[in-house]
Amino acid sequence: MTQHIGIVAGSSEGAALCYRTICLEAPAVMGEHNHPEITMNSVPMAQYMPQILAHDWEKVATLLAASARKVAQAGADFAICPDNTYHQAFKYLIPQSPIPWLHIAEAVAAEAHRSGYARLGILGTKYLMEGPVYTEALEKFRIESQIPDEADREKINEIIFKELVNGVFPEISRLYFNKVTEKLKARGCDAVVLGCTEIPLIVRPDDTPLPTLDSTRLLARAALRRAL
Repeated sequence: MTQHIGIVAGSSEGAALCYRTICLEAPAVMGEHNHPEITMNSVPMAQYMPQILAHDWEKVATLLAASARKVAQAGADFAICPDNTYHQAFKYLIPQSPIPWLHIAEAVAAEAHRSGYARLGILGTKYLMEGPVYTEALEKFRIESQIPDEADREKINEIIFKELVNGVFPEISRLYFNKVTEKLKARGCDAVVLGCTEIPLIVRPDDTPLPTLDSTRLLARAALRRAL
């Protein structure tokens, strides 16, 4: 019997990609039209953003825990959150959660280790890039990381919140991500983390200066393995 997956959604675009990935990849191992049971709870980003802007990760954790209780009540055995930024609240979340969680950065770090990468560029919201989520996960494997310079961090953050989370994916923004990735390559990075759950929807792996680590799909695959 498979375990029941609980998705605690952040943005609709990222959560939808995570859900679709599980459902589309499960039949290869479970059989046609089959996937683990999944329950999603989606609290509007509008409730999270004031806490994120204030760097109040304890209040973010309170919202995540409330969402976790809802998916747990629906039968979920464990939870995932396809939103990298929210993971800054995990140290406050885990002690109050009714069910265990998978960690998105740990899924990425494990894949980077398997692939033999030594220094990763991190792309995401400015809160994620400037925060400890990826540095802490990567240091377990002795993998280094780099983030874009301040001007690029601000621009990427603007693209994410003004465009990507709203389902808007302009070509000029896609090319901008490539430009920033090229800078990270020049600084010695051998791969880049798509560390915002919407970035995989705009970045094309076949057209980037570095190999990409798709955090959304890696989390979905980790959840599928756990459920099986």
